[in-house]
Amino acid sequence: MGPRAVDPITLSTVWHTFQSTCREMRYVLDRTAQNFLMAQLHDVAAGIWDAQARTLAVPAGPTSQLLGQKFSIRYILDKFGDDLYPGDVILNNDPHHGYCNHLPDWGFFRPIFYKDELLFFTMARGHQMDTGGSYPGAYFPDGYDIHAEGLCIPPIKVFEKGVEKKDVFELVWNNVRWPEGVRVDNYALIAATKICENRLLALVQKYGRDAVMECVEEMLIRMEKAIRAEIAKVPDGTYYGEAASDDDGSRHDVPVWVRCEVTIQGDEMTIDFSKSDKQQKGFVNNVLSATYSRAIAGSFLFFDPGLADFHNEGSMKPVKLIAPEGSVVNAKYPATVGGSPVSVGTQILEATVMALSQAMPHKAIASWGRHQGHYIFGTDPRSGERYVETTFDSDGGAGAVWGYDGFEGAAAFPTLGSVQRSEIEEVEIRFPWRIRRYGFIPDMSGAGRWRGACGMHWEALNLGSDGGMATGSSDGHQTQPPGAAGGAPGPLCKAFLKRGDEQMVIKPHRMYKIGAGDVLVKISGGGAGVGNPLEREPKKVLEDVVNEFISLEVARDIYRVAIRPQTLEIDWEETRKLRSSR
Repeated sequence: MGPRAVDPITLSTVWHTFQSTCREMRYVLDRTAQNFLMAQLHDVAAGIWDAQARTLAVPAGPTSQLLGQKFSIRYILDKFGDDLYPGDVILNNDPHHGYCNHLPDWGFFRPIFYKDELLFFTMARGHQMDTGGSYPGAYFPDGYDIHAEGLCIPPIKVFEKGVEKKDVFELVWNNVRWPEGVRVDNYALIAATKICENRLLALVQKYGRDAVMECVEEMLIRMEKAIRAEIAKVPDGTYYGEAASDDDGSRHDVPVWVRCEVTIQGDEMTIDFSKSDKQQKGFVNNVLSATYSRAIAGSFLFFDPGLADFHNEGSMKPVKLIAPEGSVVNAKYPATVGGSPVSVGTQILEATVMALSQAMPHKAIASWGRHQGHYIFGTDPRSGERYVETTFDSDGGAGAVWGYDGFEGAAAFPTLGSVQRSEIEEVEIRFPWRIRRYGFIPDMSGAGRWRGACGMHWEALNLGSDGGMATGSSDGHQTQPPGAAGGAPGPLCKAFLKRGDEQMVIKPHRMYKIGAGDVLVKISGGGAGVGNPLEREPKKVLEDVVNEFISLEVARDIYRVAIRPQTLEIDWEETRKLRSSR
C-alpha cells in the first residue's frame, strides 16, 4: 500500500472539490427547500460514491443518512444493472428494500456518466414533511408493521434519460398529506444532485478521467492508512458499552438495550452488537445500514479530528461490524422503524462511544442530552390549513469530552450537530404556537471533571385548533445518557401538558390529544460528564455558578467547592476540607 504517483496539487484539488461539492449541495437545499425540517433545521445529507458503491465524500450530515448508503447504491446497481443512463434519478426511502434509514428520509440518487462510462453516484436526502402512514410525520409508535408508517418506496426511477416520469411522481405525491410541499422539496433534492453532476463532470473534463480516478484511489489508500495507524495506537483488547431506550413504543416503560463489544486487534477494529435485544414489536428497530452508519461514525469520533472532513471507504475498511439479523440493530421486514433515528439509533452511538471511551480514556466522550422531539398536527386558524410541526429546540446540550465541557445548545447526539435548533420567530411564523419560555436550566447537566452542557426549559402555548401529538421522537425520561471516565450521566427529562388547572405528564413513544389553549412544557436533561467531578478546577465551578449553570448547592455537594453566596468567591480553606473528606 505504497504511495501512488499522483500529482499532489491535483490530488488536493480533486479531494477538496469532492468535499466542497457536498457542502454546496447542502447549501442548495438550504436555499430552495420549503420544509421546516430541511430548510431550517438542516435535516439533510449529501454525498458522493463511485461506480463500485465505494464512499468517496460524506463531509456533513446526520450519522444515519450517509455512511451506510453504500448499501443502497449496491442495491441500485444489483437491481438496475446495465439499465442506468445519464439523466436517470432514482428515489428510495425503503429501509428493508433499499437499505435506507426510516421512511421520512427520502434519498434521490443520480448516476454520473462521463463519455458513457459510469464513474460516480451522488445522493441528496432530506426529511420530508409527510410520507403517508397513519399519522402526520410517520412517528406512530405502535404500528402493525412498517406499512402503517407510510410509503415504502424501493429504488425507482423518477427521471429516466433526463425525462421526468410524471406518473410515478403523481402516485407518490397523491399519497402524502402535503403534496405541493413535498413536490418542492423533491425538486430541491434533485437539483442538488444535478449540481454535483455538473461539478464532477467539469472536474473530469479539466483534469482528465484517468487523473481524477487515480486521485480517487489515492484518497481511499491514504484514509485507510491513516485509520489503521489510529487504531494501532489503541491497546489490544475487548471493551464493552451499553445504553437503553425508555421503551419500544409498544410495551411501555420496558427499556430496550443496545450492547456493544469493541475488539481492537492490531490495526483493525470489530464492533459487535450480538448481545443487544431482539427485534421489537414497536418502532425503535434499526436496519443494518443505519446501525452501520452510527457505529462507524461513533468510532470516527476517537480518531484524529484533522481527518474528520475526509472520511471515505478507506476509513471504513479496517472496521468490521457484527449485527445479528433479527435483533434490534438489524431488524427484518416488516419491522417498524419510524423512531429508530432517536431510539435506538442514539443508543447505538452511545454504546459504541462508551466502549471506545474505555479503550481510550484520554479521549473519553460522554453522551449528549436525550432528544425530546414531537410531531404536533392540527389546523392553523390564520390560514385554515393543516400543519405538522417538530423542532429540536427542547433538547439538552452535548456531553463533555476529555479536556472540554459539553457544547452548549447542540441538539441530538445522532446528528453530531448537523441538525440545528430553530429560531423562535420562525417557529411562530410557520406554526400556531407561541414560545413562552426557552432557556438553560441550572443543575441539569451531568457532573464531571468536564461537565455536560446544560439542560433546557422549553414551553409553548397552542394558538391553533385541537389536534394530536406523537412523542415518538423522544427518549430519556427513565433511561439516562451515560457519562464517561467517572463522569455522571445526563439527568432525566420531563414533559407536561397543561390544560387549565390540570397538568398531565407526557412520556416518550405515545400519542396524545392536543387542545386549543394547551401549554406544552419540556424540561430536558443536559449532556453527561467526563471524569471525576472532584477533579474539576474550583475556578471552573465558580464560573458555572456565576453563569447560573449550577447552583451553590451543587457546587458544594457534588463538586465539593465552597462558594461564599454574598461575594461569589471561593472559600479555599473550606473547599480543601470538603475535598479531602472525600
